[in-house]
Amino acid sequence: MSNRSAAELARKLRKGQADAVDVAEEAFARIEAVGDPAIFVETLRPRAMAEARAARKRLKAGTPASLLDGVPVAWKDLFDLERRVTTAGSVVLRSAPAASRDAALVAAGKAAGLVSIGCLNMTEFAYSGIGLNPHYGTPRNPNDRLVHRSPGGSSSASGGVVAAGIVPISIGTDTGGSIRIPASFNGVVGYKSSTGHYPMAGVFPLSRTLDTLGPLANSVEDCVLADAVLRGLKRPQARARDPKGLRIIVPETLVFDDAEDAVVQNFEGSLQRLRRAGAKIRRVKMPVFQHILDLVAARGHILGAEALAVHWSRVKGADAARMDARVVKRILLAEKMTAVDLVVVMEERKRMIAEAEAILDGALLAYPTTPHVAMPIAPLEADQDVFFRNNARTLRNTMLGNFLDWCGVSIPNGTDAAGMPTGFLLSAAHGQDMDLLSAALGTEEIIRGS
Repeated sequence: MSNRSAAELARKLRKGQADAVDVAEEAFARIEAVGDPAIFVETLRPRAMAEARAARKRLKAGTPASLLDGVPVAWKDLFDLERRVTTAGSVVLRSAPAASRDAALVAAGKAAGLVSIGCLNMTEFAYSGIGLNPHYGTPRNPNDRLVHRSPGGSSSASGGVVAAGIVPISIGTDTGGSIRIPASFNGVVGYKSSTGHYPMAGVFPLSRTLDTLGPLANSVEDCVLADAVLRGLKRPQARARDPKGLRIIVPETLVFDDAEDAVVQNFEGSLQRLRRAGAKIRRVKMPVFQHILDLVAARGHILGAEALAVHWSRVKGADAARMDARVVKRILLAEKMTAVDLVVVMEERKRMIAEAEAILDGALLAYPTTPHVAMPIAPLEADQDVFFRNNARTLRNTMLGNFLDWCGVSIPNGTDAAGMPTGFLLSAAHGQDMDLLSAALGTEEIIRGS
């Protein structure tokens, strides 16, 4: 199954050129072949094989449940799966009650015939852009076989499991960049939806205001298909848009600061190809970006306040000693916020969203997903100060979109000299998901340079 697209696999399944049970067995064989025990918190062979047998029956009868019936999928360990404890990448939840039902999106995937292979490792409680996990191990970035590099977080295994060819689709969450960063670091496509695009029922929260969901896959087409079947649609709503006349704004504020040469060069190369294809590119100042960082530095972040509320009893009790010390430290930073701070941040956010949407005026925004490629994890594990500096840098570009409630798609657009991927981020205003996906479909090959 290595790097096979979901769309290609689904077509073969419908034509009888592949068998859903064999495909599921291939996924488990690939897990063994890759040999990284930190990818899955738990595999789900009995469930997967039952779902694959049901898919085989439907496909043989010519009555597929959806366009992706029989295609393997893996879920970030924030999604409830019936009769399983959702650990959220932590050991402190192991004794919690098992889920009584699937999360709403998992149930939608099952109804569509997706075959759930397992639950993916992640940063504990989804609170980091780097992807380290001291409890279950840190998944390897499969683009470097010699050096253990960051998989990106917090959906750390969600990018690597696709890049390693184990499953063609994984489902993650994104609160500050947790889909788009792993997509960028691992060289896959990641789609972060607008808030409210998918149901959040049965998903362990980090920030109820900012949490979003979405797929990671080998192509934009795969993400579009996943989006459609997870919303119960028979056909995708997104249609490839001709890049000619497409309006794209490139911000000149903040997002290129301290960016690695390869990141900038690959981005500019993608931009030049888009311009030659007829896209209208405009560079603008966006002071709202710097204002967001200044506001968070002065008043704190919505994410921090809501995470502290979710985990108050844990970080203030005995469980704190069993948690990742880096996660505990980040959560406790929000103690400095006052009620006035939170109200000011919420009100300023509304104003900034309106300001940013006025600048966009229906255009897309483009800039590097992350200012750097995946870094070796050894220095990050050895020194908390190094970790926190790099974590802030990793999250900087993507968190802007969460704060402004944008949707976004990260598309691979090259590598650096060491072969590590870079990402090109297309974003759109809240609710413009289909416009964004349509544009991404029409520009993906141009952005990739393929």
